[in-house]
Amino acid sequence: QVQLVESGGGLVQAGGSLRLSCAASGRSFIRYNMGWFRQAPGKEREFVAAISRNGAGTYYADFVKGRFTISRDNAKNTVYLQMNSLKPEDTAVYYCAATSVDSSLYSNQRLYNYWGQGTQVTVSS
Repeated sequence: QVQLVESGGGLVQAGGSLRLSCAASGRSFIRYNMGWFRQAPGKEREFVAAISRNGAGTYYADFVKGRFTISRDNAKNTVYLQMNSLKPEDTAVYYCAATSVDSSLYSNQRLYNYWGQGTQVTVSS
């Protein structure tokens, strides 16, 4: 089992940047492919980005390509989401998630076994 704790959320003006972190504890972090998802008020949770175990593969939702970057440091058991050029529509609770399954369906929430508690990101206009 793995426990996930997100941090780094907050309030930022449009055009600003934030870096989210997700620290993992428990079983070996390198066993897991990692993902970031978000849920805005009144909306369903949606895929943001994912990264493979060794970091070689990264995947993004179309609406964040060119603005967000996912990365991981397996020595620190941490995955990051660098968010630049933030927009008010990026306001949401951001969740990290882990899966031990290898699949091309990295954007499917049902693939992920473990979830963090979420961190709030608010972008003001």
